[in-house]
Amino acid sequence: MTSIYEQLRETLRAEQPAALATVVEGPNAGAKLLVRPGVDPVGDLGHPDLNRVVARDALGELGAGLTSTRHYGAHGEARERDVSVFIESFAPPPRMIIFGAVDFTAALADAAKLLGYRVTVCDARAVFATRQRFPMADEVVNDWPDRYLAKVADELGPRDAVCVLTHDAKFDVPAIVAALETNVGYLGAMGSRRTHAKRLERLREAGVDEPALARIMAPIGLDLGARTPQETAVSICAEIIALHTGRVAPSLRDASGPIH
Repeated sequence: MTSIYEQLRETLRAEQPAALATVVEGPNAGAKLLVRPGVDPVGDLGHPDLNRVVARDALGELGAGLTSTRHYGAHGEARERDVSVFIESFAPPPRMIIFGAVDFTAALADAAKLLGYRVTVCDARAVFATRQRFPMADEVVNDWPDRYLAKVADELGPRDAVCVLTHDAKFDVPAIVAALETNVGYLGAMGSRRTHAKRLERLREAGVDEPALARIMAPIGLDLGARTPQETAVSICAEIIALHTGRVAPSLRDASGPIH
C-alpha cells in the first residue's frame, strides 16, 4: 500500500489539487489526512467525525488556495481547541481566461503571468489568436467563447478570472452568459459605459437576471486613469486582487463619467 506522501507526490506530478492535514497539537499529533476533490480521504486523524469535518474544511481551503491552522474538539466540534490541525493546500495556479485577441490582451497576459496565473487566450478568429502574437500565454485557443467555457466550466473556481476584451456582441454576450454559469471568482468586461449599457440590455434579453449581472465588473478595472494597454492591465489585475482580498478599491464599474 502506498504511503500518503507517495500518493501526494503522484497527485502533484499529475498537477491535480490536494490538501494535506496534519495534527500539530493535541491527541494523535503527527496524524495526517490527504484530501483531494472527488476522492475519498486517505489517512486518519484519530476519529471519524474529526476526519469528516477536517476533510470538508480542507476542500474549502483548497478551493481558495489557502493554507491555515484550524482548531477543533477531539471529535471535530467547532469552537473548541482540543486539536490543532495544519491544513496545507497544494493548489494548481489560478487561471485567467482572456477572450479576445485584441491590443490589450498581450499586456494583460503578461501582467497575469507575473502574478502566477495560468493564462489562456481564446478567440474564434484564428488569424488573430496565434502563438506568435501571444507567446507569453500558456494556451492559445481558436474557439467560440461559450463553446470553450462549456469544456472547462467545471474546472473554474473562486481563484480564477475571466476577462472579456472583445467589444463585439456576437463574442462578448455568449462569453459572459457562459462565464456566469461557472463558479469563476472574477468576471470583467471591457468597454465604455455606453458600450456596457447596451451590453446589459442584450444580456437581459438573453435571460440574465439582475443578481447575475451584478457579478460583472464593467467597465473593467480600477479607476486609475489608465490609458495604455499596460496601464489597463495593471488596473484589471489590481481589481482582481482587491476583489479576492475583500479590500475596498475604486472600480470603474462603481464610478461615473469618462473611463479615461
